[in-house]
Amino acid sequence: MPTPLAARAAQPTIVTRSEWDADESIVRAPPYYASAVHFAVVHHTAGTNSYSASESAAIVRGIERYHVLANGWNDIGYNFLVDKYGQVFEGRGGGIARNVVGAHAQGFNTGSTGVAVLGTYESQKVSPAARAALVKLLAWRLDVAHVDPLSRLRWVSGGNPKYPAGTTVSLRAVSGHRDTGPTSCPGSSLYAQLPGIAADVAATGLPKLYKPVVSGSLGGPVRFTATLTEPLAWTVAVRDDTGAVVASGSGSGETVDWTWDASAIPFGAYTYRIVAGPDVVPAVGRVPGPPPLEITSFKARPHVLTPNNDRVGEATTISYSLSTRATVRVEVLDSSAHVVRSLANGQVYRSGAPSFLWNGRTSSGKLVRDGRYRVRLTASSPGQEASKSRTIVVDRTLGHLLVAPTPFSPNEDGRLDWAVVSFRLARQADVRVRIMDGERAVAVLHPAGTLAAGAAEFSWDGEEKGGAQTADGLYRAFVEATTTLGTRTLRLPLMVDTRAPAVRVLSARLKDGRSHIRLWLSEAATLRVRYASPRGGASRVVDRPAGYSRLSLPRATRVRLQGTDAAANVGARVIARVTR
Repeated sequence: MPTPLAARAAQPTIVTRSEWDADESIVRAPPYYASAVHFAVVHHTAGTNSYSASESAAIVRGIERYHVLANGWNDIGYNFLVDKYGQVFEGRGGGIARNVVGAHAQGFNTGSTGVAVLGTYESQKVSPAARAALVKLLAWRLDVAHVDPLSRLRWVSGGNPKYPAGTTVSLRAVSGHRDTGPTSCPGSSLYAQLPGIAADVAATGLPKLYKPVVSGSLGGPVRFTATLTEPLAWTVAVRDDTGAVVASGSGSGETVDWTWDASAIPFGAYTYRIVAGPDVVPAVGRVPGPPPLEITSFKARPHVLTPNNDRVGEATTISYSLSTRATVRVEVLDSSAHVVRSLANGQVYRSGAPSFLWNGRTSSGKLVRDGRYRVRLTASSPGQEASKSRTIVVDRTLGHLLVAPTPFSPNEDGRLDWAVVSFRLARQADVRVRIMDGERAVAVLHPAGTLAAGAAEFSWDGEEKGGAQTADGLYRAFVEATTTLGTRTLRLPLMVDTRAPAVRVLSARLKDGRSHIRLWLSEAATLRVRYASPRGGASRVVDRPAGYSRLSLPRATRVRLQGTDAAANVGARVIARVTR
């Protein structure tokens, strides 16, 4: 095992793509990147071991052509290649210190760096020069990634014949290709040496900083943690986009642990740097920002406002949801973009903020004119802003709809034979009045036509459009009024009931000095009850629901009942004798 170096692991000499004459014309696509490198995968190329140092570049060019032209990959699959003479070659393009995603370990390419040794190492040992170069390369690359070479991790496969997508696999930070898929690569001889290589990598370039983690985000506490290979003084510095330090923390030991209170900091681009002396590769990165500020589920219901004191559409409810905490402004603007009402101005709300009501009035309490308005919601947090708007129509053209009587009884008995549909128009409009049974127009009381402003009423005798008598049941009176502001609709239920209530006396008995009547009604009705006794007669009026009910009367010898329903239909008289 080599003696640990007193300085950070230095980048080895690397033969660049231009130096080994990579054919950039066959590269199919630009590189793409992982968020970080978490482990290394060691390969052998399974080619000849008999080559000269001057022939290595040609072998690498051949691998590039095979990977691109034969396999159809975007570029050479490996991130780095090492020959038996200790030469290190840049593999896939995109930056040797960047987290370039290769094509070297199916299902495990993202988050790894792939290093291949030229040759076959099933039984033959790698040369000392190749081993030393491999150690130096991995010591540098894993130090850049702040990965402990002796650590283990659990990784989810992206999918291959050995490990289907979603399979969690236990890996070493320095693994062989066979650990990730159905292959004997990197050969049994080289594979057996990986634990020793990892140990030498860990001992090269001490001290080191491993596993830097940033948890939390702007707008709250942000915690910075890491581990060191030996006790050292450390500092965490946070800088804004101008490079100025906005916060810092320090300590000493093998553990870095500092929390920054970023709850009051303006949102923006911030970077951090964890430093533990000149011999340790510092950890750098971006401080996580807050979730993107978004306004979701922004609604105004109803979207038509009719503030005319008829208790329909008097106010609209404005609701919304935020993805993160923000300062909120809610304004109502007229067609000239002038603010007529401010419903919220600078209050801070979190997701699920309360809703707001607008009653069609200005900030001074005056009703606005009829027209189209816009509710604008603007949410802002330092560095972010989002805005949405919804159109609201204020239209008092149609209001005060009444339907009476209901129920009514169009049976020509002189009682409640007609129903009247009445309403008011605030301005001239094209009006249509109909009686509807679901989607079917039963009767048209006023076909589409112009009516002047003022009160209007239309009567219905219960006849359908063809002259037939409408069946008993529940209908709706629809009134539509159309102007340049659109069509306003009001509707109210209307019951047709021509059947008289039926009464049945089930029992009439005298008990404890009183008459107890048990009866049944076909529908709710008002009962006129007359009863006779040896001392004379009397009457009373009672309301009873549909179905079974009871009456308790003074001592009587005979009872007469007659029901009248809400539509003024009068039922037949029923007489019953009271027995003991």
